Amino acid sequence: MLTTLRFFRLLSLIVWLGGIIFFAFVLAPTVFAPFVVSRTHSFVLSGEIVAASLSKLHWIGLVCGVVFIVISIVLALLKKTFLARTIFPCMLAAVMILLTAYSQFSIMPRMERDRITAGGDIDSLSTTHPARAEFERLHPRSEHVEEAVLFCGLALTVLLARRQD
Repeated sequence: MLTTLRFFRLLSLIVWLGGIIFFAFVLAPTVFAPFVVSRTHSFVLSGEIVAASLSKLHWIGLVCGVVFIVISIVLALLKKTFLARTIFPCMLAAVMILLTAYSQFSIMPRMERDRITAGGDIDSLSTTHPARAEFERLHPRSEHVEEAVLFCGLALTVLLARRQD
């Protein structure tokens, strides 16, 4: 039973981090690559693909984060090591969940509103247009939030790799 619980706790972290890494280093660069963006493939479509993929990734992360925390608490209760070995990993996972929720429920809806205001193509607006200015302010924030989730997840992975529980 303990092995099964540890497996699913680790799997939840692997799925979440793997998704973030795939998104950041494969999906987004591929969709926006200059050789892909042509007369038949626009930045508008690229943006829609990335936004839809990121939303799905966020939901995967939220579920995986909850699974990680619940299983960590169950393992700690079964092994009677709650305070000593569970608080910090659960806090890191909670930070990851909060950052993911912030991106999903605050940043992304505002960026989507700005994109809709621009008729789907944010670059069609002048750089002084309020919707474009806000989009260009939110986009780096979104990237920084995703980076923070990734770094917290990597720290959590190191923490788990150092322990035997």
